[in-house]
Amino acid sequence: MTLGEHLIELRKRLMIAALALVVGMVVAFFVTDPIIHLITEPIRTIAERDGDAAKVELMFSTVSSAFDLRLRMSFAIGLMFSAPIWMWQIWAFVMPGLTKKEVRYTWGFIAAAVPLFFAGCYVGLVIMPHIVELMASFVPDGGASFYDASYYYDFVFKLLIVVGIAFVLPVFLVALNLAGVMSGLAILKGWRVAILISVIFSALATPAADVASMLLLAGIMTVLYFAAAALSLLFDRRRRKRDAALLDGTP
Repeated sequence: MTLGEHLIELRKRLMIAALALVVGMVVAFFVTDPIIHLITEPIRTIAERDGDAAKVELMFSTVSSAFDLRLRMSFAIGLMFSAPIWMWQIWAFVMPGLTKKEVRYTWGFIAAAVPLFFAGCYVGLVIMPHIVELMASFVPDGGASFYDASYYYDFVFKLLIVVGIAFVLPVFLVALNLAGVMSGLAILKGWRVAILISVIFSALATPAADVASMLLLAGIMTVLYFAAAALSLLFDRRRRKRDAALLDGTP
């Protein structure tokens, strides 16, 4: 294909991806209520614990803030709903230029990264209520907790994304191993640094006083790191056997 034909193909696939995103946003707009109800469960828990719902509320500070919040949520949820379509459009555009080996590795990367990302988001959703409730415990007697809706959503959304990405990082280590950039032994030797980084990241992602959530997140990340190291060692072993077979002249 010529450069012009590639550009036409890219425009076509981008239009399909954009249309899928718009449709996903429209569908997502009508399911924002249960999502809002889910992420605001900690606020209701705090209100029940304190026995005064008037002092613990989700606050919309402007006339359009409620609509803006739903629009932002619709974009994030619609992006997830339409992911199979826009990801396929990207893949269909790039795939003709890849070798069979690269295609196989890419499929393996996606098959591992996507479930790990959503698993990380789920863990973030599990620890999120504990973080909110723990922070609310520092409100002094006589004080009130009014949570700005936009800020509260940003906090929850960023927490889920950060934890989700943290869960995918071991997949990148395996990808580096497959690319020959880093050996499995080198990955394993860095376990002390990996544990330190996991603990620091977990401490930053969770409140300092919530030790249980910090240890849970750090423990899961550490297990994933060692799993990536073990898988890389296995790939290295297979690579050595293949190289030895080639040197011996055996098929």
